[in-house]
Amino acid sequence: MNKPKSVGGQAVIEGVMMKAINTVVAVKKTNGKVAVKRIKDKSWGIIEKIPFIRGFFVLLHAMITGMGALSYSAKMSGEEEEEFTKKDMIFSIILAFIVATFGFGVLPVIIAKPFNIQSEFWFAFFEGIVRGFLVIGYIAAIARMKDIKRVFEYHGAEHKSVYNYESNKDLKVENARVFTTLHPRCGTSFILITVFASIIVFSISGGLGFNTIWEKIISRIVLLPLVAGVAYEFQRLTAKIIDNPIGKILAYPGLMLQKITTNEPDDEQLKIALISLKFALDESFDGETEVELNHFEEAA
Repeated sequence: MNKPKSVGGQAVIEGVMMKAINTVVAVKKTNGKVAVKRIKDKSWGIIEKIPFIRGFFVLLHAMITGMGALSYSAKMSGEEEEEFTKKDMIFSIILAFIVATFGFGVLPVIIAKPFNIQSEFWFAFFEGIVRGFLVIGYIAAIARMKDIKRVFEYHGAEHKSVYNYESNKDLKVENARVFTTLHPRCGTSFILITVFASIIVFSISGGLGFNTIWEKIISRIVLLPLVAGVAYEFQRLTAKIIDNPIGKILAYPGLMLQKITTNEPDDEQLKIALISLKFALDESFDGETEVELNHFEEAA
């Protein structure tokens, strides 16, 4: 078996989705067993490999795949009776983009405009500060919700399992438990990096003459894919150099934000994350199965 250099995942309702050789989601059912399913997840080809363009499409791809995993987890955990239809997922993704475009792109411009800042760089900088407060405030607010706290525990389990894999140790709870819940490739870090990327991109767009309120709003919407692309490349860079002092400094803000979006998991949540990862590493697994949580052999 050709082991992938890196693996990653996403917390879902009562479970974890992992992407390695396969993309797999493992969810704890109400009967105590763990439902495991391989998610269809084909590469989008060259468009996910072109620097500064791939970031937006990788994000979109991850959203679509994650929505499928979330739908499955909602059904298996007993939160929903049926999985989302394609129409449900399309509507949810469109709604997410509308909310993100308004909250991340438009609202900070509207808030910053009355301050009448003439310098395009300082306008973009102030706008970025507003954007950062909105993002962090939103994350901090939802983190107080009981159900979200549990999802954030599975988020911590996902990160610990990834570290376990990267350490080349057997995939076991006792090995995964010792690692931190903070990981430099996390989507939470990506969100914060986009705030800094927006300052650079939007200050340049202002310097090119997009200065009226409507020009700024339109440019924020149109340039969001570029912002995502810049943020993606930056995150890849910091993940590669995380072991040297400069990498640690660059990754630090995103890691600190993860203190909100990850909680310490219990051993059961770690085991579910490891189950998901083990099946994701099994190239022969194709379909859906169910395993006993308390009798699952953890060794990879």
